[in-house]
Amino acid sequence: MTPAPKATPFETVVPDCCNIGMVTRTLVAVNLVVFLAEMVEGRGWSGMLGASVLVEPVSLASLVSLCGLRRLSRVIPPWGQRALCALVPAAIASLVIQFLLSTPGGLFDLSVVPATEGMLTAGVFGIALQHYFELRTRAFSPALSEARLQALQARIRPHFLFNSLNAVLSLIRTEPLRAESTLEDLSELFRVLMRDARDVTSLEEEIRLCRQYLSIEKVRLGERLQVQWKTEGISEKMLRKARVPSLLLQPLLENAVHYGVEAVSEPVTIEIELARQTDRILVGIFNPIPTASATAGTRGGNHMALENIRERLALLYDVEAQLTAGPAGDRFEVRLYFPYVRGD
Repeated sequence: MTPAPKATPFETVVPDCCNIGMVTRTLVAVNLVVFLAEMVEGRGWSGMLGASVLVEPVSLASLVSLCGLRRLSRVIPPWGQRALCALVPAAIASLVIQFLLSTPGGLFDLSVVPATEGMLTAGVFGIALQHYFELRTRAFSPALSEARLQALQARIRPHFLFNSLNAVLSLIRTEPLRAESTLEDLSELFRVLMRDARDVTSLEEEIRLCRQYLSIEKVRLGERLQVQWKTEGISEKMLRKARVPSLLLQPLLENAVHYGVEAVSEPVTIEIELARQTDRILVGIFNPIPTASATAGTRGGNHMALENIRERLALLYDVEAQLTAGPAGDRFEVRLYFPYVRGD
């Protein structure tokens, strides 16, 4: 019996309300609008303080609820997700208003925000902010596509392909099994390179791809390329569960090889460090700077690849991810961190 095909997941249009940057933008926008409304009404700071008794709990509870619901958004049509972004704040506003009204001591004055008006306002805020964040994501799409094209052009350098194929040809007669393995690695690398830049993968798969890439370069560069991996607090289970943007680390390793190893004739060690710090993953990639090109690591393709990764991190994680790069003594250091996002 042929198994039923899996349903295609829907596009996610619910904002990532677990993201600190998005939470901050939402709270600032809501409080700013409420403040301006109170100023127009002539209630000033006293009105703002009174409204905050309702506004802050509703905003925070709505963000937490949508953060949890976003995991289910892939099975809900986009129109249903947009409706949730309006209905959830409205429902929470109703509950909070009823709770404040039942609280002894007069903590909430119904004349300030009637229940119906409060629910309607919360719903309008929810759908307005959802629409803003959806448009913001779509606005990044052209830049992301352009960055992806630039990254492909930077990574799939003709000399890398030609040199790799020449290295394989030199192995066919003497080491046919190694030549076959290298061709498989090269095929897998190019298959992954053609993915959409917005795809995510497991950290385990990303590291496996990096090892395949380094294996290809090892055939070409021989003993000149030495690699040292260091991990700290990274378990195999975490590698399988952690979700990262596809092709996050491979371009950084390619830069390290291109600028740190190809320019010299003696053996060079590239260091790769991975560590977990609370709910973040830290990655460091370090390569020596050849004396004759001490500033090469800050120009050309290296700069293009770094900017591409920065744009992707900003789109996917907002302010929760960061990438820094630059010379430090006699080596070029790239450090990045991003949230530990767990997959299924």
